[in-house]
Amino acid sequence: MELFKEMISYPFIIRAFIVGILISLCAALLGVSLVLKKFSMIGDGLSHVSFGALSIAVAFGIAPLKLSIPVVVIAAFFLLKLTESSRISSDAAIAVMSASALAAGVLVTSFTTGMNMDVYSYMFGSILAMSREDVRLSVLLSVAVLILFLFCYHKIFAVTFDESFARASGVDVSFYNSLLAILTAVTIVIGMRMMGAMLISSLVIFPALTAMQMFKSFRGVVICSGFLSVICFCIGLSASYFFSAPAGASIVIANLLGFLLFRLLRMVYRQNV
Repeated sequence: MELFKEMISYPFIIRAFIVGILISLCAALLGVSLVLKKFSMIGDGLSHVSFGALSIAVAFGIAPLKLSIPVVVIAAFFLLKLTESSRISSDAAIAVMSASALAAGVLVTSFTTGMNMDVYSYMFGSILAMSREDVRLSVLLSVAVLILFLFCYHKIFAVTFDESFARASGVDVSFYNSLLAILTAVTIVIGMRMMGAMLISSLVIFPALTAMQMFKSFRGVVICSGFLSVICFCIGLSASYFFSAPAGASIVIANLLGFLLFRLLRMVYRQNV
């Protein structure tokens, strides 16, 4: 209890909890649709695009988030259109864009600033690197993502399960697929400051997969995914403070343990039914 009181006495920890809970919730809700549409690796691809944009921003003294958000949104839109209008599969398109952006980021970094602490924090995350301006922007964008997701929930549900039926019902499938990709892009960018480019995609994938172990309905999976994501984030961030471990890695391990626990519970339940 004394350690917990000491932890919450630091302003940067409070900022990390506020931003992290919102980002975890956004990533988990969007992740359900992305996993069901077999498009879950878009998070990994966009995080590498974001790293490339951030590397260029750091090298030329530009505000990182203000440059990377529009770049990643454009990349998400381009990636979606590429997979819709050509013979390139989604996983191949993501792999090409991911590798290219990461290589560009590494080259720019090596020729300019080198692997300094700013670049390192974007690769692997750092709660100490979050400024007040980052927090304000992250909270604003996270709330916007949540509002748009909830407002378009029924349309996203339709597009997730049956695009042909949704199109026949008058739903603009292309628009809602684009919206889903753009919301994911924004979530990835604002989450990179804490989780890093190498780990941010785990917040998109793990909660959805974990919730699917126990629930079958879309609503049940969405609610459980959001709840689990927030719980695992809080456990991971607390563990990182108590054991002086990297925050991003601790949060991923908490999500992994949650997935294994739910998997075990599912196996036990099946054996007893």
